[in-house]
Amino acid sequence: MGKSVKIGMSNVGAGNPAYIVGEIGINHNGVIDLAKKLIDVAVTSGCNAVKFQKRTPELCVPEDQRNRMRQTPWGYITYMEYREKIEFGFEEFNEIDRYCRERNIDWFASCWDVEAVKFIEQYDVPCYKISSASLTDRGLLKALRNTGKPLVISSGMSTIEQIRGAVDFLGIDDLIILHCTSTYPCPVEELNLKMITTLKNEFDCPVGYSGHEIGLWPTVATVALGASFIERHITLDRAIWGSDQASSVEPQGLQKLVRTIRTIEGAMGDGIKKVYASEEPIIARLRIK
Repeated sequence: MGKSVKIGMSNVGAGNPAYIVGEIGINHNGVIDLAKKLIDVAVTSGCNAVKFQKRTPELCVPEDQRNRMRQTPWGYITYMEYREKIEFGFEEFNEIDRYCRERNIDWFASCWDVEAVKFIEQYDVPCYKISSASLTDRGLLKALRNTGKPLVISSGMSTIEQIRGAVDFLGIDDLIILHCTSTYPCPVEELNLKMITTLKNEFDCPVGYSGHEIGLWPTVATVALGASFIERHITLDRAIWGSDQASSVEPQGLQKLVRTIRTIEGAMGDGIKKVYASEEPIIARLRIK
């Protein structure tokens, strides 16, 4: 059946229900009340977890981008000012931690730098996410592996050689690999869902999917391909300001997505042909004896 990875109270891997994550990321736009509303959406929909992002702006924002101007909810400001305003600190993450415990849902984060790892380590998160952009950052990968927590790596904008390199560096234990295409939103013809099968055949660990497409059905299809960890960005409204909103799933869509995934899981069966009791009356009526 293959390896499984324990995240919180859930076993993730073949034979277990898919672990479904509502990726809040930075769709909170720096507003804690909006973050809490998105947590509520994930809980109501039946998600296993929500995920945030954590950066140290002075480490993550390249010098040549810091003074670029952009229009934001806070006015026309530099990119560096924007990154600082949208970043949650102690007060906000303390409230996220408290609120997720109250709502009985896991939360964790993708950390974009080593200082961010140190920050999130203050909380008892069940795992860490490694973003596609960070797949080749060996210093960050080492810091995350040293936490001793399970790791989930996204493989967008990466070659198969880069994925192999990251897996070799991290080791296969307590590792989950997500297929991903890092376009927001992603055209259907670039989703390449068969990569889930490719990753499953090559790596002895759970494989999942991080989707950025518009719509739900490609994500549902990944469950039939064996994805055991599903991540989609979530939003209250795709028209809200923000770079990730357009490729996110709104509340009704998230409820439908989780419900349909659970239906597909129930329909998959065990692959062993059998005659069901419900078929016996049909046999008696239609089969020639």
